[in-house]
Order: sequence, then structure tokens, then C-alpha cells
Amino acid sequence: IWQPEVGAAWQIILIKPIEISDDGKVTPDVDIYDIDLYDNDESTFSALHKAGKKVICYFSAGSWEDWRDDKDDFNETDLGDELDGWPDERWLNVSSPAVRTIIKKRIEYAAEKGCDAIDPDNVDGFQNENGLDLTSDDAVSFVKFLADTAASFNMSTGLKNAGDIIPDVISDVHFSVNEQCVEYAECETFAEFVENDKPVFHIEYPKGTPNKVSSKDSSEICSQKGKAAGTERFSTVIKTMDLNGW
Repeated sequence: IWQPEVGAAWQIILIKPIEISDDGKVTPDVDIYDIDLYDNDESTFSALHKAGKKVICYFSAGSWEDWRDDKDDFNETDLGDELDGWPDERWLNVSSPAVRTIIKKRIEYAAEKGCDAIDPDNVDGFQNENGLDLTSDDAVSFVKFLADTAASFNMSTGLKNAGDIIPDVISDVHFSVNEQCVEYAECETFAEFVENDKPVFHIEYPKGTPNKVSSKDSSEICSQKGKAAGTERFSTVIKTMDLNGW
């Protein structure tokens, strides 16, 4: 199973299919791409691999999305509250065998597509108002299920955010995908990954993106001190909130 290196260069694009030039090149020319599992066809995955890239596949594992083809496969009793700021999504009961059966199909689909790893989002329902009484134990069990299932298809797994459960799952997952640890001054929590020779793929969404990010904000994000303490050797990108190609 692929274990990405600490400090590896990466890009994340989720808003639309990524653009690959006629000669098979992608910009930026980085080692790893994190892309949407559903919005890119198999030719994109094969082109990235031909260009020598590793592909991490993003999908939501802990939320129901009202635009997915499998949305009607979920039981209403397994759906919780809406995600704050995302009215088209609802938290899932991640302990439900029915939910896990559907998510296993998504992981199997990722393997069929040719993903090297999965980036399963929204595993931190227990840290939010979820309407399902989810606990950290539920999240730990679910992340272990995700990692075990992905491993059975020879794919590695990332932990998305969910800093509270890092000690319980760090031996099961292969990298962190973190959003906004500088903004919330919690990067030292995620530095445990680097200490275990596993990378932190780190995203910040400063005000003013894409064209008006202040030098103060960009300097702070890259400073490795103050709110950015703990980010040494993180793989940091500055992105717009919609995670387009910028």
C-alpha cells in the first residue's frame, strides 16, 4: 500500500474535472493530486498515472449528499441534521451497517477508477451538531472500517480533519488532510502525523482568494510560528473555498 512521503508536493481540485493538456501534462507539476472521485472519468486517472502522479480520491463518507446517484439507497433513519453551511448534506449514522455497505461500494468504485488512496470527508460528525448522538468512538470505528476496506483494495487512507481521534487511528491511516489548522491555531495537534513519518496535506482558505490574499495572511500561514506553530514539514496549499484549480 502506498505511503506518501512527508513534505510531498500536492494539489487538490474538487470543483470540476481537472484539465490535462494534449501532451498529457498537468499544472502544477506536483507529485500528488487529490481529485473528486465522481467528477473525473477513468481517462483522467490513467493520464495522471501516465504522468507519474499519485491520485487521492475525494468523496464524502460521513454525509448524505442530495445530488449523488446513490442518495436513495440510504435509510431516512440513518440521516441526521444538515451540515452547517451545506444545506444539501446531512450527517450520516456512521455506525449503521446499511450506511457502511453503501460506503464500501464507494470505496470499491474508487479502486475500479484506479485511485491510489482515498480522502473520505466528514468523518468528524461527533464534533458537530449532528442529530444522531455520534461519539468519538463511532468515528474511530468508522475510520478503521474505511482504512481496512481501502486496504483490501490496495489503497491507502487519509484522515480528514478530526484531530480529536488522531491518537486512536494514526496507526490505521497513512496521511492527514487538514483544513484551516492555522486559522484555528490547532496545527500542533496534526503534527503527530509528521512525527510518525506520515504527511499532513494542509489547506488554508485565507480571505481574498484568489487574487487578493494579503501578504500578512500568506506570511502567517507560512511562518511556522504563532497560529502556524506545528506546521514544519506540512504540505501546505492556499486555496479558494470551492477548491477549484487556483
